[in-house]
Amino acid sequence: MRLLIADDHALILDMLQNFLKQEKDMEIVATTNLQEAISALSSHPRFDLALLDYDMPGMDGLHGLQRFMELDAAPAAVIISGNAMRDVAERAVQMGARGFLHKSMPAQSLLHAIRFMALGERFVPVDFMFALGFSDTPPASDTLSATALTARELEVLKALCDGKTNKEIARDLGLREPTIKLHVKTLYRRLGASNRTQAAMMARSSGLY
Repeated sequence: MRLLIADDHALILDMLQNFLKQEKDMEIVATTNLQEAISALSSHPRFDLALLDYDMPGMDGLHGLQRFMELDAAPAAVIISGNAMRDVAERAVQMGARGFLHKSMPAQSLLHAIRFMALGERFVPVDFMFALGFSDTPPASDTLSATALTARELEVLKALCDGKTNKEIARDLGLREPTIKLHVKTLYRRLGASNRTQAAMMARSSGLY
């Protein structure tokens, strides 16, 4: 996996590099501003994912994200920040970003999220969204539909309805268990469910399974 990381905070950049380089399958290219990140696209083999600091030079809020994503060689982009609010995360994903990472996330959670997004999935920290007032009220059952979920989310939801454990789901889908845990958390957020049983009940009452 080849990652492009762009952050003007030297300490954060060094910490991310040193931590992620411990993963044998990861190659990291580090830059300190948006223009350097853009230049790296033409001077390196294609990246699998780009982590872009929301506050670094050249970003101009989410305008820099839009500029980056419009480039032909641009990989899936992820916004990272230590102080951006929930609306920034929501708008970034709506614009087409693969996800949002908060710099306060534990290192292992960050790693799992990166792998999760590299597989093509979207990610926003559930705890971060709820802490900033994200509604935890389950939607009415008749508003839940298959079109609201990705194909992978539907597979995981079906497995939850079948009463399977994360380990069993991971084995059946050929994925890592931490990846399944992230899928389950994402399903909770998207469905407004607080546990596996509630998620399964909502799926069944909506006629999905």
